[in-house]
Amino acid sequence: MQGVVKVYDPVTGAGVIVRDDDRSEVYLQPGALDGSIFRSLRQGQRIVFEIEEQDGRPFAKSVRIGSDGY
Repeated sequence: MQGVVKVYDPVTGAGVIVRDDDRSEVYLQPGALDGSIFRSLRQGQRIVFEIEEQDGRPFAKSVRIGSDGY
């Protein structure tokens, strides 16, 4: 799955991603970047991620920077 960072709070680590395929929003939980070489995201940054449903809400996991195929 690919998308763009809509909002990211570097203090809490929470944010919102807009999916490329249907423009729906996916939430980024604090700690989603743990284990990644990246420590922060910026608004408008393109990312690749997987989706996990929790309590009926979509959350991003396995966040990587860039686009599929690059």
